[in-house]
Amino acid sequence: MQTLTRPDEQTSRSDDAIIPLLPEQPVDRILRPLARFLHIEAGGGIVLVVCTIIALVCANSSLAGAYLAFWETDVVLGFGGFVFHHSLHHVINDGLMAIFFFVIGLEVKREIVHGSLSDWKRASLPIAAAIGGMVIPATLYLSLQYGEAGMNGWGIPMATDIAFVVGCLALLGPRVPNSLRVLLLSLAIVDDIGAILVIAIGYTESLDYEFLMMAVVCIVMVQVLSRIGVRRFPPYIAVGALAWLMLHESGVHATLIGVILGLQTPARAVLVPERFREYLSRLKDVFENSRWSQQRHRTRAVHEVQRLTRELVSPLERLEISLHPWTAYVIMPLFALANAGVAIELANLNDSVAIAVVLGLVVGKPLGIVAFSWLAIRLGWAKLPEGIGWPVLISGSCLAGIGFTMALFIDGLAFGSDGLATAKTGVLVGSAMSALLGMSLLMWILPKNPTQTRSTQ
Repeated sequence: MQTLTRPDEQTSRSDDAIIPLLPEQPVDRILRPLARFLHIEAGGGIVLVVCTIIALVCANSSLAGAYLAFWETDVVLGFGGFVFHHSLHHVINDGLMAIFFFVIGLEVKREIVHGSLSDWKRASLPIAAAIGGMVIPATLYLSLQYGEAGMNGWGIPMATDIAFVVGCLALLGPRVPNSLRVLLLSLAIVDDIGAILVIAIGYTESLDYEFLMMAVVCIVMVQVLSRIGVRRFPPYIAVGALAWLMLHESGVHATLIGVILGLQTPARAVLVPERFREYLSRLKDVFENSRWSQQRHRTRAVHEVQRLTRELVSPLERLEISLHPWTAYVIMPLFALANAGVAIELANLNDSVAIAVVLGLVVGKPLGIVAFSWLAIRLGWAKLPEGIGWPVLISGSCLAGIGFTMALFIDGLAFGSDGLATAKTGVLVGSAMSALLGMSLLMWILPKNPTQTRSTQ
């Protein structure tokens, strides 16, 4: 079974074997530790936890008023008669998070074309598990909130936070079977698809069809640019930004344009390595016998090599490698700082909305995942991956109850831009309980010696 990792994680393992051609500079010694941290699998989760703690501390201190007011700072952009006037909080949630959703779209496209969702035999179990992990929490929440003021928050306990799940698995180290990593991350990808549908269908109140049609035209333009062979990113960025603006004004949540554009991104490279090798062999004489210094059009030759080198990998892979550090270490931390700042009050934990969210994440998530997995296996549609027994699956499914980022995002859609304090409390408590429960069970069940894993499942 293929390991579900980002392209940069796959290639970085062999980086040490590459002989550096450029002399080391003083700045390299400063940036190297940072580069190592950015490649740590749990790095994004660590930064997210730190920013969450900062937000909670500020919201529960004497700085609370100034801290919360900062995120309501006005951001104004105008062009002619059109004026974009929203708070900084809104810009992060609707603007920067569109880039986060774009990366999710890239990940989904990659898994559908090349990864664990490309084959029904491998995809059937995570798909069934993800559906159960969405249906049961939402049903449990609605059973407790039906007819109440908090009923609109049914989508909050449905989503799984990939960054935190990856972080928890990384902290457990090699004890975790690779098949469990693949299953949970594949499940989280399908979970993201479900969350996207929930946002598009469940939390769109009114539509401006004129702006919606203009957004559709922009989406078609992106496809046309791809079909006619436009390879540079600036035209796509310009049309994508316009599509975001049109969708924002239409009433559909603007972050969905990120997913749509991500799914439209080509997942296959144009140039095969063999053709590039032939090209380099023809250039070999240029770099021999000091002929390079005598060349009249060296800049043109360099640009041609750069262009062809870019075409060795797909646009999807290039964008995912480029944008993942920004989403993991800038956008998601900013989102946590702007949204996780909630005043912790014991009364919030007694609120029915908080209780429903906690039960949905801690109980509904693992219950739905295990029940639908058992049903899919019983019907013959799927089978447990090698190295995973039911105790390990049950323990790992508890980690899927970590719903932090997407849960807070849906909270803002369900209860207004600032969300509901009791729902946020439920998300924080439920996610923390799920992480502790899942980590504890896996540490108890998995052997300390990874070589013993198969014999004990």
